[in-house]
Amino acid sequence: MNYRKLFRVIVQICRFGLAALFLFTAGAKIAIAKAFAANVGELLTSSGFNAPRWMWPVTVIVIVTEIITAALLFISSKVRTGALLAGLLLVGFAAFALYYVYVLHGEALECGCFGGIIASQLGVSTALRNLALMIPVLIVFFGYPRIVRSTAVDIAPPDAVAAEAH
Repeated sequence: MNYRKLFRVIVQICRFGLAALFLFTAGAKIAIAKAFAANVGELLTSSGFNAPRWMWPVTVIVIVTEIITAALLFISSKVRTGALLAGLLLVGFAAFALYYVYVLHGEALECGCFGGIIASQLGVSTALRNLALMIPVLIVFFGYPRIVRSTAVDIAPPDAVAAEAH
């Protein structure tokens, strides 16, 4: 297997892995929607927002945004947009986790990021996990255009490639 094929495989694994991750987290949040909304409300209250008013809209926005991110990663022409949105979500969640713990001095709170399936408390570990997930995001964002271009050259008829060279 040459480098180009290996790189293509790695980019596709990262692409579909991220899509699966966002679908999984959205589904897990839907499964515990009331508990997740309560966590969101608690986070909003500690941040100074009117929790009862914004609790459900923020919950729905987070879940819908994760589903949209996954869908964009599945659509070939929108992969880079999906990777960009995934990166923004991951950095935003990491920044909020650090803000909650270090600026607001909030108590350890189960964030519900993975529903009730995987325990995850807001803090440094959440931020580090999200920032580590930026590696596949960057691989997809910068690598996907390259595999699309190289695939187009690979499937072009030899006559077309030769004609372009002249």
